[in-house]
Amino acid sequence: MQIGNRKFDTEHDCYVMGILNITPDSFSDGGKWNDLERAKQHTADMISQGAAIIDVGGESTRPGHQPITVQEEIERIVPIITMIKQCFNIPVSIDTYKSAVAKAALEAGADLVNDIWGLRYDPNMAPLIAKYQVSCCLMHNRNKPDYHNFLSEVCEDLKTSVSIAKAAGISDAQIILDPGVGFGKTYIQNLTILHHLEKLNELGYPVLLAASRKSVIGLSLDLPAEERLEGTLATTVLGVLHGAAFVRVHDVAPNLRAIRMTQAILQEEKPHGLTAF
Repeated sequence: MQIGNRKFDTEHDCYVMGILNITPDSFSDGGKWNDLERAKQHTADMISQGAAIIDVGGESTRPGHQPITVQEEIERIVPIITMIKQCFNIPVSIDTYKSAVAKAALEAGADLVNDIWGLRYDPNMAPLIAKYQVSCCLMHNRNKPDYHNFLSEVCEDLKTSVSIAKAAGISDAQIILDPGVGFGKTYIQNLTILHHLEKLNELGYPVLLAASRKSVIGLSLDLPAEERLEGTLATTVLGVLHGAAFVRVHDVAPNLRAIRMTQAILQEEKPHGLTAF
């Protein structure tokens, strides 16, 4: 698929989406990159480590987060996206579920809309994405983790998001699906969706896995957010094994190494572009 000026082989490869939170209260890295220069340096670091996309977020969506106004979110993300597009040659994703924020981000140069509500929160989001002819990531989410048949209902909810996208004129080639680890799910349900990621492949779209440092890792290993790298790497390897095309992570370099090592084992050869020492 095409995102910005780059083509992604979503059938045969797995790419790293680096997280750039412009927030004071994100669960793992709140406040670290709010300054324009620090954001620029972190973006440069992630690109040098192999990030293929930079995902910019202006509002924390962790459980219990404090909502902010649309204007405040726009004021946080527009200067950052503008800076990235001026200084770097890399696709940029905007992590928002609000169409007004997405519009401001797209006008600043964003190439992908990453919507944690899968187009089901803001009715103006799908037409906006179609108008700008950009790609979108549609995440599974619910207000409460109430399910009769968990895996089937996750897939049905994602099918609903896809239907909204297609009705608005978004093409199949512009759609990515995210199982929504940590959103509208209990601890056990998060483990279940990770265990059965291959179910999403049946829907026929590239899959993005966003489990980096999340509570399912913390609860499994009894570790705080800053000590969840190894648990995140385990989910990344699992993602590769189950055909994920993207992983959204905080720690780019180690996750990319885990991807390449897993691919080498699966292919029984040296991954393309790596140098042997």
